[in-house]
Amino acid sequence: MAAAPEPVLILGGGLMGLAIAHQLARRGESVLVLSRRRSEAAGFVAAGMLAPHAEGLRGDLLALGQASQARIPAWVAQIEADSGLPCGLRPCGIVVPFASVEERDAYPTAGCGQPLDRQALEREVPGIGASWAAGLLFEQDGQIDNRRRLMRALERACVELGVTFQEGTEVLGLERDGVGALQAVQLRNAAGEAQRLPAERAVLTCGAWSAQLLPELPIAPVKGQMLSLQGPRQALGRVIFGPGTYLVPREDGLLVVGATSEADAGFSEGLTPVGQRQLQDGIAALLPAASHWPPMERWWGFRPCTPDEAPLLGTSPIPGLWLAAGHHRNGVLLAAITAELLGREISPTGPPANNLDLTLPSGRPWQQAFGWDRFAGEGRS
Repeated sequence: MAAAPEPVLILGGGLMGLAIAHQLARRGESVLVLSRRRSEAAGFVAAGMLAPHAEGLRGDLLALGQASQARIPAWVAQIEADSGLPCGLRPCGIVVPFASVEERDAYPTAGCGQPLDRQALEREVPGIGASWAAGLLFEQDGQIDNRRRLMRALERACVELGVTFQEGTEVLGLERDGVGALQAVQLRNAAGEAQRLPAERAVLTCGAWSAQLLPELPIAPVKGQMLSLQGPRQALGRVIFGPGTYLVPREDGLLVVGATSEADAGFSEGLTPVGQRQLQDGIAALLPAASHWPPMERWWGFRPCTPDEAPLLGTSPIPGLWLAAGHHRNGVLLAAITAELLGREISPTGPPANNLDLTLPSGRPWQQAFGWDRFAGEGRS
């Protein structure tokens, strides 16, 4: 009897790792997810906005975000069918407020949204702060409850499809064979013991920690602090995406507030008075009434950031190792397209999926536009 093929290793058990594991399992692959601490995964910390237009993305990254956004309803339906759990998808629309009409009209994605004057802004967001004179409504943007629902549903879907997990495992290094291809992964397991796993195929989904395993990758952590408040049900119907602060209302009245952007903090853990004050000031400016809502939770996390804030997707410097890292603040938005692209690359003989027509404004194939080596010759920031 022929030996069972080695599983594809997923190095990192966050949102991106789970999404790719789920896709590979659906394509008939054996998959093993290696996860250190699930709570530090960006998928648990993010607010869950699906906002390529509200974020003001440009060029190839905007096209990638739009392609992923178009796939999210079917992707979520697939996860819900496989897991039996809801993911909390809400196509609620996002309002971006501005101090002036001129600022509104100069926004990169202004042509994709509905322009709002002050009166229309107040209709869309009753109680919005007095300093905002205009806005854009992006009805095509929305949110998903990643922290409480999506991550749990994805994990259950993976388990139902036979994906196995090794928790409390830290990946220490990558072994190459004589020609430089991936040969094995060196680990420290939950008991603190060194372990060596042979591996011919693996996906690096370690988020902000990815460059610790592969220093060639231009990924650095950007710390973000967040909090949540409990408001009245349906007190806020739209997401408000303000400068420096956003308010994301869940169906039960929970309001997720984010996020600081601390590029110089490195991996320093914990909340800071300065960061929490920035969030409180943002709440007061965007929706003054919410300043009086009771706080529920405060947390922090680390976004994986590249010099152009776009992800690293596809092959890596090591044959047999693929990359899905560096998604910065768009990981939840880009999870669907990332899982589809990587699933097809790693398992090209799997069952056919929906037609993937990903046309980028630059005219480049996605493997080149989001390749890890696209910064060659530009210097490292």
